Amino acid sequence: MTTQYDADVIIVGSGALGSNAAHALAEKGKSVILLETGNWIPRWKIVENFRSSPRKGNHDDPYPNTPWAPVSFDPNYIENTGSFQFLPGMLHLVGGTTWHWAAATWRLLPNDFKMKTLYGVGRDWPISYDDLESWYVKAEYALGVAGSDIEDQSGQGRKSVYPPRSTPYPVPPEAETYYFQRLKARIAPEGYHFIHEPNARTNKPWDGRPGCSGNNNCMPVCPIGAMYSGDVHARHAQNAGAKIITDATAYKLEKGENGKIVAVHCRSSDNSEHRLTARYFMIAANGLETPKLLLMSDVANSSDQVGRNLMDHTGMGLQFLADEPLWPGRGPVQQGCIFNMRDGAFRSEHSAIKHALTNTVPNRAITEHLLKKNIVGPELDKQIRHMAARWVDVSTVFEILPHPENRVQPSTTHKTSNGIPTLKVHYNPDEYMRLGSLKAKEDFAKFVKIMNGTVIEDNTGWQNRDHIMGTVIMGDNPRDSVVDKDCRTWDHSNLFLATTGVFSSSSVVNPTLTGVAMALRSADIIAREV
Repeated sequence: MTTQYDADVIIVGSGALGSNAAHALAEKGKSVILLETGNWIPRWKIVENFRSSPRKGNHDDPYPNTPWAPVSFDPNYIENTGSFQFLPGMLHLVGGTTWHWAAATWRLLPNDFKMKTLYGVGRDWPISYDDLESWYVKAEYALGVAGSDIEDQSGQGRKSVYPPRSTPYPVPPEAETYYFQRLKARIAPEGYHFIHEPNARTNKPWDGRPGCSGNNNCMPVCPIGAMYSGDVHARHAQNAGAKIITDATAYKLEKGENGKIVAVHCRSSDNSEHRLTARYFMIAANGLETPKLLLMSDVANSSDQVGRNLMDHTGMGLQFLADEPLWPGRGPVQQGCIFNMRDGAFRSEHSAIKHALTNTVPNRAITEHLLKKNIVGPELDKQIRHMAARWVDVSTVFEILPHPENRVQPSTTHKTSNGIPTLKVHYNPDEYMRLGSLKAKEDFAKFVKIMNGTVIEDNTGWQNRDHIMGTVIMGDNPRDSVVDKDCRTWDHSNLFLATTGVFSSSSVVNPTLTGVAMALRSADIIAREV
């Protein structure tokens, strides 16, 4: 008797990775169900929520925060047990957290895949840069990435584009802001490499999106949709025939014969239960929720590595006043980085370092700083005008190594309103990062000196950066990894994971583009097998 399925493929999670995979599979004629814990929310509603919110610094605030689908800043969402309060900004709605991600879309470097071989630390990936290159191209064209086709993005001063590219970026880089131009003109001559940041914030019409008009509001929401968010491909997937079911939180994967997954169980906000069957399953529920679902289901964990090896680009910051007006806050919130230590032999001793030049309007931060000093009235206005023109904000990140004790698990103390455990996280920044931070502080002192600056803050301590990796780690040995080179779980031949949680090393660049590239690669494999 022929088995009847609800779909060829069920994908859990409608963020950028899940939605791109759903679209690719639906385009190939596969029946696809895409499950999402949250709901569809129109852009205009999120923009209005932002305008009316008094909590402008909380990037989760304009988004729905319900008892069954809380944002990550909800006090009961993450229970921390480590030395660091791990609190990334994560969302539950169609499109996922790319609604407020600032859209940095870097490729990894070839050496990022060979940390153990080249530097004797961390792990190697079971795939190489060459294995992913053509999928990077597909991901860049899907997201409409604007980037430079002439720069060495490793920051090592090569005279040609690096890492190697087979195809130009789909969108040229935007013009440099005055802020970026002036910092580059004064700091670069001292030996620092300023590199344009590739980004999915198109500057010309692309795939139905308008070009960026410089609202400087990428986080928490682009008001016009020039910045890519995962709902773009959720909509494309739906138009290609995929079925999107919202208010559906997956809480159990059901095992069948021969080690295969046969069904996913999900629960709605009214506690109604649903069981859905498929030939293949892809879990794309981000680097925290994906391992939680696997652990709750007791699947894919014969290696005991599910939830372990949690990595983030934990960072620190520098704010100072330059000796000349730079006028930050015009154009995109991020445009480029200072890369001198993205790669090199030093990685055997300490982490790589990325200094990003934040270009958000600084008035709120400056006002809060001045009010704490009891400056009010006309003097407050005067100093805001003076400082806002000269404000320099450097956001620095480090790579951490994978450590099994840094982990995520289902919470044993908190549940959502429909009875599903939230998260428990244990995370400690490592010595590898701490040694990197000492080098970064040397750079901080040089930046301030070059700009004849006045330091506002140069010792922020560790900060969250929202780049979750390692929790369902990839490898070439089923005894110490969760998925193989194709992101297929070792334990279940029809279960794939589409999440940056599969990363074997963290590097120092935003992981989403690599995640989308691997999701598209996995979708292609599934399409050939279904």
